[in-house]
Amino acid sequence: MGEISIKITISDRIYPLKVNTEEEEIVRRAAKMINERIKDYQDNYAVRDKQDLLSMAVLHYATAVLRTENKVQNQDTAVADKVEELDGLLNDFFSK
Repeated sequence: MGEISIKITISDRIYPLKVNTEEEEIVRRAAKMINERIKDYQDNYAVRDKQDLLSMAVLHYATAVLRTENKVQNQDTAVADKVEELDGLLNDFFSK
């Protein structure tokens, strides 16, 4: 699929982008999530500076990404440990 030009708005600023057609929905949803997070911070905290609100939103999502990566890495390690354990059991069984 090809690239298309779209415009997204984040914190009242318009950003023209070129994205793959299959990524358009994801980019639009991401922009919507960012705007919702900024609005939430604006409504619940005494922060009005757009730069501060953007920084808080970026920190929120970066933290979530790192938490998810850490969780996936821990799950991968647990699976690898189980595979090694199973391999050992099978080797013991077949060597008898």
